[in-house]
Amino acid sequence: MTTIIIIPRFVFENGRPCCWRRWWSRSNHFSLHPRTFRRRLFRLPSLWSGACSSPTSTSTTGTTTNNQQFRHFTETSTTSSTTRACPPTPPSANVVIVGGGIIGTSVAYHLGKLGIKNVILLERDKLTSGTTWHAAGLINTFGSLSVTSTSMRMYTKNLYSTILPEETSMDTGFYPVGFIELACDGHRLEYYRRVAALNRYCGVKVDEISPKEVRDKFPLIETSGVLKGFYVKDDGRANPYEVTMALAKGAKLYGVDIYENISVREVSKSNSLGLCSMSGKAIKDCIPRVTGVILENGDEIEANIVVNCTGMWARQFGERCGVHIPNQAAEHYYLITDAMEEVDPSWPVVEDSSRCVYIRPEGGGLMLGLFERMGAPWCVKEIPETFSFGEIEPDWDRMGPYLQEAMERVPVTLNVGAKKFFCGPESFTPDGAPIVGETPELKNYYVAAGLNSIGILTGGGIGNLLASWIAAKRSPSDFDVTGINVDRFQPYQCNPKYRADRVGEILGETYRVHYPDHYLSTCRNIKKSPLHTKMANQNAYFRDVSGWESPAWFAAPHAKPRIDKHHFGRQNFFPNWENEHRACRENVALFDMSFMSKFLVSGDDAGRFLNYLSTANVDGDKGRITYTQWLNHDGYVEADLTISKLDDNEFLVVATDTMHNHVLTHMKRHLTNQMHVFVHDVTNAYAQINLQGPNSRRLLQCVTSFNIDNDNFPFRAVTELDIGYAKSICTRITYVGELGYELFVPAEFAHHVYDTIINLKHAGLKALGSLRLEKGYRDYGHDVDNTDTPLEAGLGFTCDFKKDGGFIGMESILTQKNWAKENGGLCKRMAQVLLCDSSPLLHSGEVLWRNGERIGEIRSASYGHTLGGAVGLCMLQSSEPITKDKAFIEKGEWIIERGTDFIPCDVSFESFYDPSNYKVKM
Repeated sequence: MTTIIIIPRFVFENGRPCCWRRWWSRSNHFSLHPRTFRRRLFRLPSLWSGACSSPTSTSTTGTTTNNQQFRHFTETSTTSSTTRACPPTPPSANVVIVGGGIIGTSVAYHLGKLGIKNVILLERDKLTSGTTWHAAGLINTFGSLSVTSTSMRMYTKNLYSTILPEETSMDTGFYPVGFIELACDGHRLEYYRRVAALNRYCGVKVDEISPKEVRDKFPLIETSGVLKGFYVKDDGRANPYEVTMALAKGAKLYGVDIYENISVREVSKSNSLGLCSMSGKAIKDCIPRVTGVILENGDEIEANIVVNCTGMWARQFGERCGVHIPNQAAEHYYLITDAMEEVDPSWPVVEDSSRCVYIRPEGGGLMLGLFERMGAPWCVKEIPETFSFGEIEPDWDRMGPYLQEAMERVPVTLNVGAKKFFCGPESFTPDGAPIVGETPELKNYYVAAGLNSIGILTGGGIGNLLASWIAAKRSPSDFDVTGINVDRFQPYQCNPKYRADRVGEILGETYRVHYPDHYLSTCRNIKKSPLHTKMANQNAYFRDVSGWESPAWFAAPHAKPRIDKHHFGRQNFFPNWENEHRACRENVALFDMSFMSKFLVSGDDAGRFLNYLSTANVDGDKGRITYTQWLNHDGYVEADLTISKLDDNEFLVVATDTMHNHVLTHMKRHLTNQMHVFVHDVTNAYAQINLQGPNSRRLLQCVTSFNIDNDNFPFRAVTELDIGYAKSICTRITYVGELGYELFVPAEFAHHVYDTIINLKHAGLKALGSLRLEKGYRDYGHDVDNTDTPLEAGLGFTCDFKKDGGFIGMESILTQKNWAKENGGLCKRMAQVLLCDSSPLLHSGEVLWRNGERIGEIRSASYGHTLGGAVGLCMLQSSEPITKDKAFIEKGEWIIERGTDFIPCDVSFESFYDPSNYKVKM
């Protein structure tokens, strides 16, 4: 009789260990799903309780076990000359980095390389002991539609393959075995072709290969269902431990001191800047600044700068000093098989997102890593401080089906044993992008965390970026950081329920096809406009807008607002979107824009303060609204916004939703208690109703006694007017290129005002996007970012070089302006793009060609229903100056690369729609 004993990783059959799945597949139980089979066997309490006492596992409560024998899958020593015992910690330092994983050591290395002195790194245990030690180490430059992410991946690969070995004489374990992404359905094939086009523009050498070529490079792969592979020959894998040790050694060579077994309890801070030389009174910042760190033993190290690189502990460490960092740990799994003679360690890494798996050789066998479609949070309340080199007990019931699906891609794995089915924590963020930069709550407190399981892949780039940020005391101008800046988040996103509900979906997004109209479904209906129920009654299809529920488009009466099926073509709502767009162009439409960030700035110094921040003169006559930019001292754009002067000492500042904290923090960082300025966030206090279209004046005049004809209320005018029983702030401004008005209505009057003016077409954000892109209006964080100056973005008209006091960044802009004059143009210039064929769509990320050479990528795109084709904005980039005349356009043959399609297009430096602005000012 066969005796069977079940333990978490193996089945023992007749006293010999074998993979549970192999045993199941050849037993008389194959009528049962393996998950069901294991569940039934695990009902035997005596066997299960014994299995849980495995000496190499860590429970989900965070009990730490010594997994050093498994670390990095090789026989690697746990000590290193680069991290030998250091003398007692110093009493002070310039920069203190907290956390010694891949990110902390990368930041330390890059700070040292930049020549920043007196930098120390403090690690509570041993280097790599958090999540770095168990990372899979994939190095694939292919796969992202983000230029920032792709650039960081490319830099990281070069760092691991060339720079670190040359500088430190240490092996990083980087093997350029290649990388293949499988496209196993039509949607993935289209998506990866789009990705490939942008990645080639960034410098990634990616080839599209056949299923046979995939099989030739990885003979054990089952290629049934595979349409194509996307192959990067010199991608591969690295050893996370060895990379970290090389970074640590490099940091020490550049003068950084690294201390292990030193735990930091909290960060100390102060508001004081010293005494005023005239009054003798204390000068205080609006935002406190770092003064040092306090260790677990009570010792304090004074410091000018603290960098939080504590990985999955970043949130709880940040909370101790009032900083919000909403990352959350989730379970991450991979299986390592027994050795197989046929496995060649030089085979490439293979990803099959349709089966949620990556596959690579490991230890003579194969590693199958999983990113399931809905992940599981781990230790939401708190990550145990003592969790080091630890594991989580695998959830076999949940992961069994994913394993089955993954192993079918490499069928031989169904017939071999398993060395390890590993589960360990990885931290993820609410939007799947890393958290980087200086925190809005505390000056000189920087963070690099929440790497969403690509910390090894982007670790070099993240460290390089943040080190440059710290050294320059402002975000670098060579990376777009608008999508990764820590200040994009809101405090409520740190709430336990939010993190628990969101993190599983974000993990699942790793291998999901990123359709243009796909929105996250968790943590919804938590922030609603005062007009939400009114919009719902109009059949709105809501999307997430920085946590707000906002209409994307409106379904027909009695129809259910839904997307029938996601794809890259014209969706079922395309006619609805077109009707909303045309209603605004030809008649009038109502937009609920209540999600916009709104700040009331007042005080005796308010005008002078805002004028110094702004490129335009915003402190002129009261009753005027001004479109302006805010810059840093190097002249790069920090914000794009409007400022209305309501009274002599009162201003309304309005910015996009994604820049809420960024704009607020920008003001706070330039304020001290010596200024008579008060900033109030009034976003939630006002509903914002936009009436836009050629008949908007006629409509609004019917509901107010205030004369709004063109002579009395011209373009850019601001006033308070009556609508029914309510008073509203009204600005005559547009974001769609038509006559229009923006009404800021006290929230308690929103329903009344809406009911008073309701008889008109409603429009959503899809229409807003197509309307503004036909006009060529910019959107900061999408088509303009921190790598652009106003001159490059076509916004030089906002710069008033003659106003009293100038503005931040003015000298840099004047220098660039003079350079352009001397050289005949700028090397970067934003242009509008319109496809000549009316059928294809653009979704952003497409590549623009001029005369056979790539010249830029489409940053924002939509469909121009009035212009009759897809439209977008592109930042042209050239090694030679780009003249702002028709000759440069007319001498070019312009083509858009969209996947494998090459589509002729028109390009213009001025707006395709109403370039004279007649409709706006009528």
